[in-house]
Amino acid sequence: MKKRETKKLTPARLQQFGFAYAPPFIISAAVNNGVFDSLEAGPKTVQQVRKQTGASERGLRVIMDALVGLELLKKDRQSRYSLTPESQAFLLSEKPSTLAGFFGSILPIMISRWLQLTDVVRNGQPAVAVNQESDGTEFFSQLVETIIPMSYPAAQKLAGHLKIAKAKQQVRVIDIAAGSGIWGIAMAQKSPHVRVTAVDWPRMIPTTKRITEKFGVRDHFHFVEGDLSEAKFGSGHDLATLGHILHSEGEERSRQLLKKTFRALKSGGTIAIADWLVNDNRTKPFPPLMFSVQMLVNTEKGDTFSFNEIKKWLEDAGFKRVRKVEAPGPSPLILATKP
Repeated sequence: MKKRETKKLTPARLQQFGFAYAPPFIISAAVNNGVFDSLEAGPKTVQQVRKQTGASERGLRVIMDALVGLELLKKDRQSRYSLTPESQAFLLSEKPSTLAGFFGSILPIMISRWLQLTDVVRNGQPAVAVNQESDGTEFFSQLVETIIPMSYPAAQKLAGHLKIAKAKQQVRVIDIAAGSGIWGIAMAQKSPHVRVTAVDWPRMIPTTKRITEKFGVRDHFHFVEGDLSEAKFGSGHDLATLGHILHSEGEERSRQLLKKTFRALKSGGTIAIADWLVNDNRTKPFPPLMFSVQMLVNTEKGDTFSFNEIKKWLEDAGFKRVRKVEAPGPSPLILATKP
């Protein structure tokens, strides 16, 4: 009888985790020193990149070689570096789909708060409560534009799923905690009949206005200032969008928000929720589980939830036909209908 082989236990996986912080820091340094932008016109040597960016030759060589290892740059036999399709698409600062702002400015702020995680776990209090207007406005004013590439494809998919382009009469949309306004923007781009009410904190609204202007749909928007618990949502809306909002609110505030949203919709109206979804046992997928730690660090009651948890909240609020719609992004969209 053949002896069963046992897999040898090694510390290799934990050792790999020990340097997991390195790639985001490397990308951040490259963005902030203009490495990717300097290569947009074509391949360059370290010396040529140094002349263009003003960064040190040693520093550039080290991080550019590391970026080759991360498959975000290529290096030829003449030691010239060039962009990969991935860095060309997502790390050039002027690209509409860019993540350069996220890696360059937002990520260092987020990481600095994670350094307090031991204390956060011990005392149960966030490093900063970004879901509160006093602490959150400055952070979200920087964040919302950098995460447009995460939400825009899903918002476009939602617009297609709801056949917004075929609308023959006015479609009233309420974009709740609008941020960049990208969910309403995607609807407005599909039809001249769309009218969007964008609700957010008073100091966030200027950002929303600027971005709707940038996308050429400013005249489709009406803006309402206020915290979600106090702002007037109105009534008779055809569609309500909550793009990555529930995770920062926690269960109690999310339930209240869904009830308020229910009242704002007309009969037959639709609510569309985008968020990070875990499975019922909270064992996977890993990105939403990790994002729940992000909520621990940055909010008082935020978390990630399962589809069935949110489904129950929606049904308790009065919604019917709770369903998933596959869309680009971390999780499927959740749609429900007001009877």
